[in-house]
Amino acid sequence: MSKTLILFRHAKSDWPEGLGDHDRPLAERGRKAAPVMAKWLAGQRYKPTVALVSTARRTQETWALAAPELGKIVKRDAEDIYEAPVGRILDAIHGVEPSVETLLVVGHNPGMEDLAQLLMKDDGGKAGARLRQKFPTAAIAVLSLPVEDWTIVTPRIGSLEHFVTPMTLTNP
Repeated sequence: MSKTLILFRHAKSDWPEGLGDHDRPLAERGRKAAPVMAKWLAGQRYKPTVALVSTARRTQETWALAAPELGKIVKRDAEDIYEAPVGRILDAIHGVEPSVETLLVVGHNPGMEDLAQLLMKDDGGKAGARLRQKFPTAAIAVLSLPVEDWTIVTPRIGSLEHFVTPMTLTNP
């Protein structure tokens, strides 16, 4: 048995004057990219049943634009993954019940990139090389984890199945 972990970095955000980081909205480019990335994900064999979504406005907006493409998914607001280091994101993942086969995490960098690299048991081939070069906004990393329970997800356990960015979908 194995689990699938999908790491989805929030789409491109704006930097309006006078707003704190937590309250930053998506930029126009981000509002366009989020549903495109979700549509790609929906076209794959991965069907997440739970989504952990950072409470930041830009991740919430990314989720809101992606969710209609993804079908029925239980959304859980996860304050602990806002701008979180790898350990805190991994703690949130460890808290997911074992019955969840495919988990989607909508979060921030550097946490998304660092977690993907931490979990990869090898270099990930061409997709891994692209991931190590840059994990841009709206990017999605899909990892296969040979575990039966999220509590035993540990470093160097997973295989990178896909690393997709808005650019790779528009310029294959």
